[in-house]
Amino acid sequence: MTTTADLDQHFIQTVGGLPGGPARPDAAAPVRPGSSLDGDTLLAIFDAQAQSRHLDFAARWMQQQGRGFYTISSAGHEGNAAVAAALRPSDPALLHYRSGAFYCARAHQVAGVDPVKDVLLGVAGSVDEPIAGGRHKVLGRAELSVIPLTSTIASQLPRALGVALGVGRAAKLKVDCPWPRDAVTIASFGDASVNHSTAVGAINAVCYTAYQGIPVPLLLVCEDNGIGISVPTPRGWIAAAYRDRPGLDYLAADGCDPVATYDAAVTAAWTARVKRRPVFLHLTVVRFLGHAGSDAESAYRSPAELAADLERDPLVATAATAVRCGLLTPGEAVARYVAIGGLVHEAAEKALGSRPLDSAAEVMRPLAPRHPDRVAEVVRRRPANVVAEPVTLAQAVNLALAELLDAEPGMCVFGEDVGRKGGVYGVTKGLQRRFGPARVFDTLLDEQSILGLALGGGLTGLLPVPEIQYLAYLHNAEDQIRGEAATQQFFSSGQFRNPMVLRVAGYAYQKGFGGHFHNDNAVGALRDIPGLVIASPSRPDDAVAMLRTCLAAAAVDGSVCVFLEPIALYHTRDLHSDGDGGWLAPYPRPDAHVPLGRARTYGEGRDLTVVTFGNGLRMSLRVGKRLAIRGIGARVVDLRWLAPLPADDVLHEARATGRVLIVDETRRTGGVAEGVVTALVDAGYRGTISRVTSEDSFVPLGQAADAVLLDEPTIEKAAVDLVQAG
Repeated sequence: MTTTADLDQHFIQTVGGLPGGPARPDAAAPVRPGSSLDGDTLLAIFDAQAQSRHLDFAARWMQQQGRGFYTISSAGHEGNAAVAAALRPSDPALLHYRSGAFYCARAHQVAGVDPVKDVLLGVAGSVDEPIAGGRHKVLGRAELSVIPLTSTIASQLPRALGVALGVGRAAKLKVDCPWPRDAVTIASFGDASVNHSTAVGAINAVCYTAYQGIPVPLLLVCEDNGIGISVPTPRGWIAAAYRDRPGLDYLAADGCDPVATYDAAVTAAWTARVKRRPVFLHLTVVRFLGHAGSDAESAYRSPAELAADLERDPLVATAATAVRCGLLTPGEAVARYVAIGGLVHEAAEKALGSRPLDSAAEVMRPLAPRHPDRVAEVVRRRPANVVAEPVTLAQAVNLALAELLDAEPGMCVFGEDVGRKGGVYGVTKGLQRRFGPARVFDTLLDEQSILGLALGGGLTGLLPVPEIQYLAYLHNAEDQIRGEAATQQFFSSGQFRNPMVLRVAGYAYQKGFGGHFHNDNAVGALRDIPGLVIASPSRPDDAVAMLRTCLAAAAVDGSVCVFLEPIALYHTRDLHSDGDGGWLAPYPRPDAHVPLGRARTYGEGRDLTVVTFGNGLRMSLRVGKRLAIRGIGARVVDLRWLAPLPADDVLHEARATGRVLIVDETRRTGGVAEGVVTALVDAGYRGTISRVTSEDSFVPLGQAADAVLLDEPTIEKAAVDLVQAG
């Protein structure tokens, strides 16, 4: 197995033994005939590569000292420094975890940034690390336009497309964007990641978009070392898979040759920037030091394979190029490398003494900032609709979206069928005609790409409101919420935000139509995501007020919100009897909003508190009327927010009666009721608690759905039993 000592000695001995070059040339001249790479740039690339190599050595040394927590190295991938040199520091970058040399090279382009200190503080988990603040070792910094990522198994690619498209859209809508209109977005990733469904879907979305003639200034850099942890990538697979994709330009270069890499990157960047076309830059590289510090590479790679990689060391190749053209003597190249190593080691020693995060409050500080007063002020400042007639839930959402599109120039509504058709249930009807296709538009049928557009759009200054057509469709793309959206502020100390309000049509009770793909009540995976806001309006007036809150929270705090809309209530008009109009509601006054985590109570009954949400609210109110006839006074509490749960409001209403029945249309296991029960117990509630839920089952087709979904007779019986037992 190749060790840090092996790599170090190989460089020193190989470069030190090179024959000297010609007389020292003009450093501004090309280093090779026909190349655009000059001597000064080559030396800058070498310095970044040497820094990256020594950072890998230092990370393993720090681990040995008990204060290093990250050992995935960039060794062998240092050719990506040449890619950074071919780009501008204002080009947003989403980097593979082996793109350390790119980060160092980018830092050299911006005054006042020390990449060595940045990386080592990250390795140490130091609170002083300037991007994640010790929460993870990431490559990221706002001044460098490097967007932090944690584990880049292609999960950043949908977001990268969103950034590439969002920069141009922000300019078109005259919205402030952190990056210039002609910026090129770069995303780097490994060859093994290309096989991940996220990459396959994202690159397909790139091709699909470009094929239609839509500008996509995106540079996809595949750093192909031929192996994913221990599994070899079939020789020729990357080229075969991406060389002839419609809408995608393909370039290949030896990533171990700095001149070839730089020239290919210059061409790729020009194509993306000037022609506004996406480019797939395929760099063949090598991997040293295994996958990470604990990886025994000798268990699955032969000595001959390791030796062959060593002969392709990109750091040696860059030094040799500098020596051959006379920029450095062999001795100077070695001395420069050794000197950089000394500076990195000094910085590593200092990093050992840095302070780690030491409290839950400190760790969680950037997770979900909340400024309710500022949110309320934003709502008050916005112009609002004045609607004379009571509205349904679907009408309320439609009117609220129009109101907010009027108020927020960077707001965009998009998803499958939301444009010309106006959505499956007509909720977005007329919005594209009124606000134009730049702000209300249809997407391809791919949920992770929809979310990626939102993630990238939020970074570029837009206020995205994507739609997922059904809750069941969200599950194949949940990691774009969990792993990407919700972590952005956490792993950037709030320096990067991807605000969004994700509208999802969900829940069941559609009279048996559609089966489990159109009647899904699985919200447990969403409730598990730290910092995520989950809104669940039932009434039309609440839908408007809560949508206002979510958009304001996204704008003010960068909140990631999921807005769950009960399909079965979209067009409901009546509550207790046909024609009573009891489920219609007046459109709320302009300044009305619902603060995060505040419930709504119906009635003042002293016998029973019913806690519910979604379709459960309508069922509970209907049951409550029948309970009153039986002499049982019930108050019904609509949670409205599933995260953060309105625990204080629920506790207050629970104590008012001493009996709580939780009516939960989701599943018994992993459902909302579990959280409500726990919140009450944690708060010291000593009264009686019972719950009714739907079954732990998928929702079948037709009348069979009634067998597994919670119904009114079950609610009524549980309520009577609870009161009588008391």
